[in-house]
Amino acid sequence: MTYVLVILVCVTGVAAFVYGGADDSPGLQLLGAVLVLGALALAVRRARRRP
Repeated sequence: MTYVLVILVCVTGVAAFVYGGADDSPGLQLLGAVLVLGALALAVRRARRRP
């Protein structure tokens, strides 16, 4: 279930990044990049903690 949430957040972040590029909005691109990187960091952290 956690990986589904990570995938959804990554897809949302990529969509925000692409839309921010089309709309020439650097703030939306930054938000999209932060969403993707944060979701991936949490997924890796959670995967490393599992026994």
